[in-house]
Formats: sequence, C-alpha cells, structure tokens
Amino acid sequence: MFQLDPRFVQIAADPIAYARQWKKQTGQPVIGTLCSYAPEEIVVAGGGLPLRLLTTGAGDQGADAHLQAYSCSLVRGALADWLNGRLAELDGIVFAHTCDSMQRLSDIWRLSRQGRFHADVVWPATVAAPGAEAYGVEILQAFAAAYGRHFHLAIAAPALAAAAAIYNRIRDRLRRLYALRREQPGVMPGRDWLAVMRTAMVMDRSILAEALDSLVSALEQETAAPAAGKRLVLAGGVCEAPAIYDVIEAAGATVVWDDLCTGWRYAAGHIEPLDEIWTALARRYLQRSVCPAKHAGLTRRADDLIEAARLAKADGVIFLFLKFCDPHLFDYPYLKQRLDAAGLPCLMVELEDQRAAEGQLRTRCEAFIEML
Repeated sequence: MFQLDPRFVQIAADPIAYARQWKKQTGQPVIGTLCSYAPEEIVVAGGGLPLRLLTTGAGDQGADAHLQAYSCSLVRGALADWLNGRLAELDGIVFAHTCDSMQRLSDIWRLSRQGRFHADVVWPATVAAPGAEAYGVEILQAFAAAYGRHFHLAIAAPALAAAAAIYNRIRDRLRRLYALRREQPGVMPGRDWLAVMRTAMVMDRSILAEALDSLVSALEQETAAPAAGKRLVLAGGVCEAPAIYDVIEAAGATVVWDDLCTGWRYAAGHIEPLDEIWTALARRYLQRSVCPAKHAGLTRRADDLIEAARLAKADGVIFLFLKFCDPHLFDYPYLKQRLDAAGLPCLMVELEDQRAAEGQLRTRCEAFIEML
C-alpha cells in the first residue's frame, strides 16, 4: 500500500522549521515569496531557498494597525507573522504585483525590512501584449542584478540555465502527478496531495526533484480502485487547508484537478531550451496558465478551466476564494456564466481563514455534492 514519503508531511506541517534548518546547514539565504509569479529560478541560481509564505495559523494580531480592514487573511497573516518575529529566518522577500493589498503589504514590509533584501517584480498585466516578452526579460535581469548586489554575487547565465533545468524537472514531475490524479483519482488522498504541493514550494529544489522522481515512480506502480463518487475541480487562489480535501472525500467526491495558485498554476509551463536563457525564462512566466491578475485574452481563463474540467471528466467545480480577494471575486461572475453555459455546475465558497473554515466547508460542499 502506498505511503507518502514522510518528508513531504513534515515539511508541509512546518515549512519555517525546514527553512531554519536548511539555512543553518548551508549558510545560504532564505527568500520569501507570496505568488507563483515570483521568479524562483533566479533565487536558486544565486544559491538561495525560495520559501512560499502562506500563514502560520497564529492569527493576524497587530496587522490591522497597518492595513485596511478589507485586506485578505493571506496579507494580514503574512504581515502579522513578520511583525511578530515568526519569519525571522527570512533574508529577503519578493513581491509580484497582483493586487492593491499585496502591493501595500510590499510597501509596509519595505519600511520594516531591517536591511534584508526586498524586491518588487511587476510583470505586465497583459501578458500577450506586443513587447511583453522584452519587458519580461528586462524585469528579470533587473531583479537578478538587485539580488546580486545585495548578496555580493553575480547571477550568470550558466547558473540560471542549471536552475531552469531543475525547475523543468520539478514541473514535469508535478504535471505527471496531475495526470495520475486525473487518471486514477484514488491513487493518493487529497491530504497527501496538499502536502506534496506545499512541500514543492519549500524544499531545496535539487532534493525536491529527486523526491518527486521517487514519488512518481511509486505512484505509477500503484493501481487504485476506480473512484465511485463525483469528480470535482478546485479553482481559486491559495489552498492550504487539509480540511478541504477531507470534507470533499468524506462526502463521497474526489478532486481530480485544480486551477490554484498553490497548485496547477505553480506547476504549469516549461522553460524552452532557447539560446538566450533570459528570454526562455520570461516566456515561461508569460505563457503559463494565467491567473485573474493577468490578462491573456477575453476568454482565456474560462476556456482553460472548461477544457481542464472536461479533460478530467469533472462533474462540477468548487471555487475557493479568500474573503476580499478582488481579482478572483471580479473574475467569478464571468467564469460562472461560462461554466453554466458549458453545463458544469459550480459552487463558490468565500473563506476568511482557511484553517478555521471546516464547518462552513462541510455544510456547503456536502449540499453541492448531493445536488450533483
């Protein structure tokens, strides 16, 4: 019977502890990120560890004194963790501009950084616009130069190409896991899936690539019984609560795909082997599965979601949105309209804090699955 490598469970449970131990062993910097548009390859090329920040679950005490009341729990929780010393291991942070609340968080963080590295990477809003690729190359090179100045090193093209190769290997394995999840939904419980994705944004990427190789190999040898319940797709921003998968599976359904910032959108895309590594890297970020903060055509988001749901033979879609997440909430009416027209039922669940939302999730998800 399949057993998940305990490293995935341990790191997912306490990513800060892992980063602390990694930093102690390597002496290299830990760089926080808050978005899948953060160019992690450059951090890895410079010897650092990209650490995706969600929340520690310790609450947002102290953050409200610095933020608007309508900021989401991700923004408030990250700032509270920083101000209260729970992110002391960070040597820097990278913000990718996605919404006004996140940009204001960047402004506040910059004022309290105490000499640590701080960068804003502002991708073009229209990723398919003429000149977007050339602009993407410029912002990547500017970020690499700033990173190099702060840590007294140079991000050379060979090192970046090596980092790109590692990320291609990681994303290839993650996409294979998605295919296995779609083909054999019961091959790995949702709680384990969440642990793998959480760890993929934290673990030393060279070690991660090897761990994913082993995981894919093990799962390809497994034969899961056909899933008897409804097949669902999750869509939205971040997803870090095992309760979401526990509730869905207890109600007799299975998640067979997702369109999440902490899921498919992190795994999507490939860095093509071009002669110019900067262009290849920029192209991957601009052509990967797009989020609602970016524009790649009037129908791209809905087209991609419907195609993925049909490929996964999904019976319905559950949207998971953090309360006050303007990009996703603005996107939802249009997506729902398109899903309705395609005959795909959907449910929207708005969460204030994913770690404390099991009761709401259970009631609404069970009703939705019963309706299906």
